[in-house]
Amino acid sequence: MGDAKVNFGEFNGAFVRARDRVRSEEGTDIEAEQAALRALVPENASEHDKGWTGRLIASLAEPPAPPRQWSAFYHEAGQVHASAYQANGSTEDKIAALEAARKKIWQIADQAPEDEQIHIKAMTRVLEHLENELRDPTWPIEEPPGQTG
Repeated sequence: MGDAKVNFGEFNGAFVRARDRVRSEEGTDIEAEQAALRALVPENASEHDKGWTGRLIASLAEPPAPPRQWSAFYHEAGQVHASAYQANGSTEDKIAALEAARKKIWQIADQAPEDEQIHIKAMTRVLEHLENELRDPTWPIEEPPGQTG
């Protein structure tokens, strides 16, 4: 007889709920949470399924990683990002403020630690979308070719 399959949805849902309890409720019985998850893995599950479920189950006992400590560059970029929303004036003035903020954020990112650069640059995406909407209020909503409203 073949290997039994782990019910992926059931196991992952139970794991997420257990992880949330372990992280948020002091005094949660980690061993009981792990035992309940092990009960969702059939005894004749494949080695592959036993492996990934076992790693997740074991991870419940690991302390969570400390919160990320961002550099001053990240916080500076965040201030530039936030201030771009407060631009007043005409549409052209707002577009200019968004363009300037995006340029400044990229300059900050270039100075930041390498592992933060992508996170800082990502701040420009929302600003770019706002800029596009100001330039063309129908962006990104367009009729597919050959269709009419």
